[in-house]
Amino acid sequence: MWLNFGKSTQMLHPQSVETVPLLHPIFEEKKIEVSMLRLDQVHSSVSGNKFFKLKYNLEEAKNQGNSTILTFGGAFSNHIHATASAANQLGLKSIGVIRGEEIDQTNPTLAHARDQGMHLHFISREEYRKKNSEEFIIKLKDTFGDFYLIPEGGTNPLAIIGTSEILTQQHQEYTHICTSIGTGGTFAGLALGLKPKQILMGFSSLKGEFIREEVQQILSKNVIQSVGKLDINTNNHFGGYAKWTPELIDFIGWFWKEFRIPLDPIYTGKMVAGFFDLVQKDQFAQGSKILLIHTGGLQGNAGFYHRTGIELPIL
Repeated sequence: MWLNFGKSTQMLHPQSVETVPLLHPIFEEKKIEVSMLRLDQVHSSVSGNKFFKLKYNLEEAKNQGNSTILTFGGAFSNHIHATASAANQLGLKSIGVIRGEEIDQTNPTLAHARDQGMHLHFISREEYRKKNSEEFIIKLKDTFGDFYLIPEGGTNPLAIIGTSEILTQQHQEYTHICTSIGTGGTFAGLALGLKPKQILMGFSSLKGEFIREEVQQILSKNVIQSVGKLDINTNNHFGGYAKWTPELIDFIGWFWKEFRIPLDPIYTGKMVAGFFDLVQKDQFAQGSKILLIHTGGLQGNAGFYHRTGIELPIL
């Protein structure tokens, strides 16, 4: 079932998302076919994988009779942006617990969340680290009353069910599925929806090998045993989460000029840059058909400009 985001917006279906062939001489040279699934187009303000993570959670909140959603995120969080939008359009109240008291509270992400009616609650980074503790959640309920809790990044069992629906029958022809990894929920959902002989390649936006264990814990906790092959790449983080290099910015600009598709520097930009690196290193057999998943996050490009003065493409 798909959520209907308000009376003015049509109920969304997977068919509304384009799968765009990417044509480039290097793909011809390597004898591979490449396409991009434009999940950034799934909704104007509930973009990309966040739509799939939120839809069953918001439905469950309504089923439980909860009128308030509470979640966590950083100052430029795609999840905060999407949750505020979706809750507002469904007539739900929302609370965003934001990491850091010293941050610029006027940035585009937080301004949008406020415009959507989200109450922003700023806490110290030290206190934020307690966000998963029962004691801290009780303290929040003492402050705000009852709420439906969605974790940071949106990853929970209902989110995984949602992201398992990203791949549809039309995507069975692909040999490789490539996606970015943040909290690992989208990767887990895609693993659940994978077909035999397909390879799911996750490109971590975080620095460190710990992400392999975190993803494995999510798979184990949700009893996911994929029938396809799973692979995690940790070499293209460009310095770590929310970090970037001039080379990454140059790549995003080049990709826009070549394909007229905007990328973000936090998730999809790093994934696509990592993919091109593997192509140049002949990591894909001739005849491979590869699907790159654009997981959205383009709202963050305005925030990136706000922080750095560097303007990135955005439709």
